[in-house]
Amino acid sequence: MTEQQIIKSINKVEGLTGMTVNERLFVCGLMDEFDKTRIADKEKAKKILELLGIDKPSIKKNVT
Repeated sequence: MTEQQIIKSINKVEGLTGMTVNERLFVCGLMDEFDKTRIADKEKAKKILELLGIDKPSIKKNVT
């Protein structure tokens, strides 16, 4: 999945700020993509969370 496709998926959903990390990933259809990249491409996983509006301490906690 390209960064543009990820952004498009995120832009389809409103009200992300009131959701947890997992809720944001789920409603945007990015759960599987994140799970794959968290193992194989940590930088892309961090970028997905950043695009979802996750704060840096939480990104660090979720991608190690």
